Amino acid sequence: MASNRKRKAEDDGGDEMSVSPLSSPAIQSRQLVAPRPSKKIRSNEVTGRPLTLPRLLETLDATQLRAVLQTICERQPEIGDEVVKSAPRPSVACALQVLHDYQNRLREAFPYGESSSDYTYYRVKQPLVALIEALADFTPQFLPPNEVQAGVSLQFLDGATKVAHSLPDWESQSYRYHKENVYDEISKAWALVINEASKKGGGFVLHSGGWDQILNKHNQQSGGRLGSAINAMAANVGWVGGAAGQGSNSSSSAGQNPSILDQLMAGNYGSPVRVGPW
Repeated sequence: MASNRKRKAEDDGGDEMSVSPLSSPAIQSRQLVAPRPSKKIRSNEVTGRPLTLPRLLETLDATQLRAVLQTICERQPEIGDEVVKSAPRPSVACALQVLHDYQNRLREAFPYGESSSDYTYYRVKQPLVALIEALADFTPQFLPPNEVQAGVSLQFLDGATKVAHSLPDWESQSYRYHKENVYDEISKAWALVINEASKKGGGFVLHSGGWDQILNKHNQQSGGRLGSAINAMAANVGWVGGAAGQGSNSSSSAGQNPSILDQLMAGNYGSPVRVGPW
């Protein structure tokens, strides 16, 4: 009897041990409960935030954008080098438009009514110097060897010389050096372009474009201050219409000994040349 009770006790204990914890009522009840979906919290709170870069750029005008870009390039020179390499070459029209903007600022700075020369000069000195510096910076861009097309160089110099004519003529000699220096530099630029243009195609651009006449008018308007340019044109073209120092002898000699280019333009190149007194 004792052994039977002991075996029964062991069997009862084995049954208790065979019950898996997973099958307990408490665990089963927890597994049957489906997980609740997390509720998405929607915030109705409005907070400020800065504009994104594309939207910020939309608010900047050209002047502000240039200022920002220039500041970045000054802080990081490698970015400035990349901008110089990637930016398109400025056209003559764009460069002259910038000069005209400086020209307008100078014109607007002049005081109304009559005023002394000293007062007027110091009133407009800042925009005057800004215009002259811009003119000095833009001119080399359109000169050889940086600019290889003579027509482009001449077109810019024509517009730049008109800007030089518009500079004020001061009564005081001490203020006139601004315009005198501008004419001197412009004249040298003309001479450089003329000398280089004469080496290409016999100076065809100079002949066909009537640049001798244009330069002569500029020289007259400047009061004869474009002497270097006039001399270069006379040496390469042979005659500058109405230029001082170019008399009838130059015209007659040019007619007696026409250049090959003149003969080509006249349509008589290759015609028999008369020799002797006949």
